[in-house]
Amino acid sequence: MKILPLASDSLGVRSMATFVETDVKILIDPGTALGPRRYGLPPHRLELEALDKSLEKIRKFAKKSDILIITHYHYDHYIPDEPEIYKKKVLLIKHPTENINLSQRKRAKDFLELIDDLPKSIKYADGKAFKFGNTSIKFSPAVWHGPVGSKVGKVIMVSITDGKEKLVYGSDAQGPLDENAVKWIIEENPDVLILDGPPTIFMGWKMKTSILDDSIKSEINILKNTKVKTVILEHHVVRDLKYKEKMKKVFEVAESLGKKVVNAAEFLGVEPTYLEARRKELYENF
Repeated sequence: MKILPLASDSLGVRSMATFVETDVKILIDPGTALGPRRYGLPPHRLELEALDKSLEKIRKFAKKSDILIITHYHYDHYIPDEPEIYKKKVLLIKHPTENINLSQRKRAKDFLELIDDLPKSIKYADGKAFKFGNTSIKFSPAVWHGPVGSKVGKVIMVSITDGKEKLVYGSDAQGPLDENAVKWIIEENPDVLILDGPPTIFMGWKMKTSILDDSIKSEINILKNTKVKTVILEHHVVRDLKYKEKMKKVFEVAESLGKKVVNAAEFLGVEPTYLEARRKELYENF
């Protein structure tokens, strides 16, 4: 199995777009975006350049993919206004009307109307399993996007196996903070886990310390109770330049178990950029 993060927060944009190749080619969450304001500032020129590059990469890999997966309808997880990238693809998507908040329901409706009959097929994936050649793709039931009861709604997680290796993609479960999400990941027992960490930058402000504690407990639980070898910890959490310090217990437990916790840039063997987290610095120096 080949796992290739295409765009991510550690690579300068808001995204978790991931290409997976087995005997079929799969693109999970083909979207990318920028934070509209940070430190009272709009996106820096370097962020805009990173956004253009990530969009081009996503278009390129969407074109070569057989299957496109959309775990929820936030703009950093799908491209809403380029119907051609979905042409003749198998779409496995979050159900557009069930277990979904008002904002995502409207976006899903608009999206489905726009792409119309361009895809080869469209299947609602929540809680379902599919087989393509030697590859099995399984989806969780809808779980909360962050804390239980979150105003931003729910997402679905993805498990992909080629019979030799298994990847679980945790979408925006932020921790996970939903006990059902933790249970599902442990039951799937992946070799590689892509996980959205909690937005630690808001700790003590928009985020209670207890939420961070719960997230750390969830991640340690997963590390201890699965065979996972590599956790790619990404997205909300790496918007905080001090996230490794705040998530220190997770890294310590992983090391004690002989497991790796890395961000997407580190997984690829390149230097992280964290452009959004460095926005104030970018304006001062560039």
